Amino acid sequence: MTPKNDSSVKDYIASLDDEQTVKDSLVLIEMMQRISGHEPKKWNAGTIGFDTYHYKYDSGREGDGHVIGFYPRKGKITIYLMDGTARHFELLAKLGKHTTTGYCVYIKRLSDIDLPILDQIVQQSYEYIKSQDGHIHKVLWQTEK
Repeated sequence: MTPKNDSSVKDYIASLDDEQTVKDSLVLIEMMQRISGHEPKKWNAGTIGFDTYHYKYDSGREGDGHVIGFYPRKGKITIYLMDGTARHFELLAKLGKHTTTGYCVYIKRLSDIDLPILDQIVQQSYEYIKSQDGHIHKVLWQTEK
């Protein structure tokens, strides 16, 4: 996870050159701020994250990450579920048009999905990560061996 930076989320959103991406980003900021109770922070070149957790893997790698977040890009918004997408397969089946990888849900625009379902998924993901008391010891989206 890349560390937070001090640049303004508001300025970053204003710099996006696609009006729909700006509108969708504002909806996601409102949702994730309501769920987390935290202000948005910019984590790297484009990720907007909410709240933090610490991880330390058995390999010795450790750091801090955002609990929930997203990366707005024109035609491809990435929603980060730090507990992995596999935990949410039943709700994801009801979400609408999207694709997934280990801990990412990709959507083109919010109008392609069922927003209340996304809200449930993000809420569950947030609650799970917070239930770990800030101590994540393995990559949660990898399958058990």
